[in-house]
Parts: sequence; C-alpha cells; structure tokens
Amino acid sequence: MKLSRVNNLLLVLIILIDGYIVVAPLLPNLFFNIQQHQGKRQALQKLIQPGSKTAPSGPQPNQVIIPSMLLDQPVLEGTVANQYKTLDKGIWRWPGSSTPDKGGNTVLIGHRFTYTNPRGVFYFLNKVKVGDELGIVWNNKKYEYKVATVNEVSPKDTTIEDATAQPELTLFTCTPLWLPKDRLVVVADLEAHP
Repeated sequence: MKLSRVNNLLLVLIILIDGYIVVAPLLPNLFFNIQQHQGKRQALQKLIQPGSKTAPSGPQPNQVIIPSMLLDQPVLEGTVANQYKTLDKGIWRWPGSSTPDKGGNTVLIGHRFTYTNPRGVFYFLNKVKVGDELGIVWNNKKYEYKVATVNEVSPKDTTIEDATAQPELTLFTCTPLWLPKDRLVVVADLEAHP
C-alpha cells in the first residue's frame, strides 16, 4: 500500500516537472501579448521620441528602451570574470565595448531563456525589426538609435563585438529559443544624441 502511494506521488511529480518544462518557454508570449494590448509599447515609444523628458531629476541608472519588445531595463556593468552573475541580473554591457557617450560600438548582451528565468531580458529580441527605434539613457542623456540589421551568427563569430568608427549599438542573445546554437544579433545606428 505504501509503495503504491510513493509511486503515485512520484508520477504526479514527474507530470508536474514535465509540464513546467513544456509550458515555461511559452508563458512569456502570453504576458507579452497582454502588455502590448495594455499600451506599454506606446508608452515606451514616447520615452525615446525627440524632446521627451528622459528621466526624473537626479541621477538615474543607465538603461535601454526598446518599444517593439516592451523593454525598459537598466544596463549593468561587470567584468568578464563575473559575467554569468551579471547576466543573471539583466542586460550586461560587454566591458571591451564602448559606451554611447564615447561613440564606437556599444555591445549589450542578455539572456533570452533559462528555466530558472523563463523570460530573460532579451526573450523578445526576435520581435525587433529593421527600422525600429530604440533608445539608451546613459549618464542621464538620451541616445536614439534605429535598427539597421537583424541577423544570426555563430557563437564563434566575435566580430559583432569589434570596435567601430561610427557610433552603433549591438544587442545579442542566444537563438533559437528551444535549442540555442547561434546568436541573434541586432545592430542599430545612432540617429540622435545630446
């Protein structure tokens, strides 16, 4: 009798764990659709429009705003040695890259999906299209970008991190969602700056 109960309990646990593994990657899309219908995209778009107030008075964290993926997140700094700890907290600026105020290539990296955090900060990076506008608030100044390219590259392709003569923004994450074997890369050109 006790063995039967243990077996039933184990069966229920297996079903629950398998259900989580199957459903967890799909839940963020549901929440994305709800937020998009609630007007979050339009609110974020207003933040990056020319003449908009970028932040309340006083020092603010550096942040990236991407309306097409409903993203408004701080940009974190960290060393290569502690990159995984930093990436687990959000968007990480590659230490070897530039910053928006200095020109060149500003490289931002984020998780797309992990089972401990099914909706990583760049989960919806695939929703960004050529021509989309995005913004960065850096040291309380707003930099406006327009997406120039969206493509996939091998994880061995480190040219996406290379310095550039022109100011640009490179965002990347793992892809595809279920079997991350490549990198999804979005490159945006600087359109306006302070």
